Amino acid sequence: MKYTLDTIPVLDAYKTGCECPLCSLRIHSEDQYVDSMLGSAYMEPDCRVKTNEVGFCVRHFQLMYDRRNRLGLALMTHTHMQEVVASLEKILGGAPARGGLLASLRGGKEPDGPAPKIRARIAGCVICDQLSASLRRYAYTIAQLYFANAEFRAMLEQSKGFCLPHLALVLEMAEETLHAKQAEEFRKVVAGLELANLRRIEDELEGFTLKFDYRNADKPWGNSRDAVERSINKLMGACVGEEAQMPPHND
Repeated sequence: MKYTLDTIPVLDAYKTGCECPLCSLRIHSEDQYVDSMLGSAYMEPDCRVKTNEVGFCVRHFQLMYDRRNRLGLALMTHTHMQEVVASLEKILGGAPARGGLLASLRGGKEPDGPAPKIRARIAGCVICDQLSASLRRYAYTIAQLYFANAEFRAMLEQSKGFCLPHLALVLEMAEETLHAKQAEEFRKVVAGLELANLRRIEDELEGFTLKFDYRNADKPWGNSRDAVERSINKLMGACVGEEAQMPPHND
């Protein structure tokens, strides 16, 4: 098998035995992008042009704030703020939207009003865009490797499937990039794997709830002790518990 920059992380993620390899890849990539943004990247002209224009979402501002490089964050935020102020001067200083109070009383909409423009102005995130592109490449790699490498095929078939958002992504990439016959075969394999693991977690979650009945106090927990966290992560993508934790930092 030809190893690429995307192949090796995918294989490493599958070796961990986690509930969703793409969640593992997302967290690792997110950590790298946050570090890169606060490293040399924020001094590169191309990066600054993009961060000035697009900015960051709440989560990635929080993650960068929690790292040590406050100067880098301040420099990026300052020039981004300048762009936002220039935009808001145009948005808030423009002519009033047509219709005004009378249109609103009649149920009319004001598509040219400032509110949707303000929301659009703060809707972007450079790191989210990077993550989206990376995860699409990883999902593509998973679909391609399944038919290109027998070792990976066995790894996927013995895995725990995907969280639901990444299940949709990997099936979408398979449909877009594989021949129709391969895409259908891949879909059937992944569907069977996913449903079996969803039932497994459902049973483990029920086992967790039954432990709170005094009659089951002496029964072993089995795999149910962290079933709540794993159930949420399976439904929504890694967002709670140990699976969702970023790598440790000395910041």
